[in-house]
Amino acid sequence: MTTQTAIWWIRRDLRLADNEALTAALRAAAQVVPLFILDPALLASDYVGAKRLAFLWAGLRQLDADLRQRGSYLVVRQGAPTAVLTHLLQETDASAIYAAEDFSLYARRRDTAVAQQLPLHLRPGVVVQHPDEVLKRDGRPYTVFTPFSKAWRSRPLPTPADLLSAPQRIYTPADLPTLPIPVDPVLPTTLPFVAGETAVRQQLTTFINTRIAAYKNDRDFVAIDGTSSLSPYLRFGMVSARQAVVAALDAYRQATTEAARQGADTWLNELIWREFYVAILYHFPHGRRGSFRPEYDAILWRNDVEEFAAWRAGQTGYPIVDAAMRQLQQTGWMHNRARMIVASFLVKDLLIDWRWGEKWFMQQLVDGDPAANNGGWQWTAGTGTDAAPYFRIFNPVIQSQKFDPQGAYIRRWVPELARVTVEFIHAPWQMPPWQQQRSGCVIGQHYPRPMVDRKLARQRALDAYQVV
Repeated sequence: MTTQTAIWWIRRDLRLADNEALTAALRAAAQVVPLFILDPALLASDYVGAKRLAFLWAGLRQLDADLRQRGSYLVVRQGAPTAVLTHLLQETDASAIYAAEDFSLYARRRDTAVAQQLPLHLRPGVVVQHPDEVLKRDGRPYTVFTPFSKAWRSRPLPTPADLLSAPQRIYTPADLPTLPIPVDPVLPTTLPFVAGETAVRQQLTTFINTRIAAYKNDRDFVAIDGTSSLSPYLRFGMVSARQAVVAALDAYRQATTEAARQGADTWLNELIWREFYVAILYHFPHGRRGSFRPEYDAILWRNDVEEFAAWRAGQTGYPIVDAAMRQLQQTGWMHNRARMIVASFLVKDLLIDWRWGEKWFMQQLVDGDPAANNGGWQWTAGTGTDAAPYFRIFNPVIQSQKFDPQGAYIRRWVPELARVTVEFIHAPWQMPPWQQQRSGCVIGQHYPRPMVDRKLARQRALDAYQVV
């Protein structure tokens, strides 16, 4: 039996299709109020990024347009969630609040506080498998990816029939006061993503039709468009985790070659990695601020401020590192292989605390996700679950030669090196003086010398890690 009004509290589910919280609200009430809260606690965080906020605002504008096509509109309020929701319940005489369950420490604390006072109903949507559902036989959480992945895959997986259609009509009380969707910060023109559900649907279709078959082989090459580029959309729920998993499973079933099957399965594995990192922070929240393995908090980092600034600016003297860091600053995104390279360089070559890099990424990435970002940095630093061994240190020159063999990625993002030949593009300091002049790139004048001797830096890192 339906009630008169319910609130759909939007957080990380900026979509109408396959939205279990919205569907539950529509089934429970004759009228639904789509609500987004500008939460001061989140907006004031040191981890907020301007590009990510701009993408969120653009996504909200698109969601509002989609709602208006269905006779509804987005209600925007600002303040502490419990206070805002209490006032809106009284204002609309709503009897229930529906939202997609989130798993970060802040989200869980926030939702617990709201549920203690108000009728909050949480529904799935951020992940396919709840962290409490993928457990060992003794009820303990997994801390290694491979057994987690096997357990995840052994559970019932979604099918196309499970996906929920977008509603044709949403009835919302008229003339509810609403704040304008913020316009600042402005979405930069360099951002390679268009916000909204329609854009991601096209992105997913293109990926499945043209790139997923070669995904296993292409995904590590930084100069080509070989990835799904769905991470910003998954971050804000412009596409559901379930929609992505269904697409991966469908692509696997419909594959006509072994390479295509491997491509689809490899992409599914990446989606499971995302859920693994969500589960890790859910079960082990101490990893958000410190090492998953606490003994590594005793590492004596150098934390050289000037070297950190050079790394951020893409002025290290190592082309692949500098190209990636400049791509990040200009576009708010970085290729995943490049993320591992620059993280290894910061942590192992410069011996700078991984948390410095994690925070910088969150301030820059349009797809910055607390769980995935934290998991990735701890993997590279060797401090987390399934971590790379501490003695595994990426060589940026070898990585560059392997995953940007022609130097196309480097030339795009480090224009000083545009005329350097393939022979020297990965280590331009090895060019003889005459060739530096010929290429228009004198090392130390047009492009910096390598800021660190890698042989010495490697031993320094090994010594620091061996102590703990």
